[in-house]
Amino acid sequence: MSTTAERPRLLDDDDVAVLALLAQGLPVGTVARRLGMSERTLRRRTRAICDALEVPAVITAVAWAAKRGLL
Repeated sequence: MSTTAERPRLLDDDDVAVLALLAQGLPVGTVARRLGMSERTLRRRTRAICDALEVPAVITAVAWAAKRGLL
């Protein structure tokens, strides 16, 4: 499948923004503040991203997005 076909179905722009900030190695608190949400909301969001991609951890989701050129 192409990246264009996968992205709308699995990740939206906000999900990609979350993964991009986490890929920079920023702490969860910093990422949450930059995105204007609580740490708890960010953790729920990252869990939802992992569930959508069917991966076990955030780092795997970051690798998935990087492999597909989304980051």
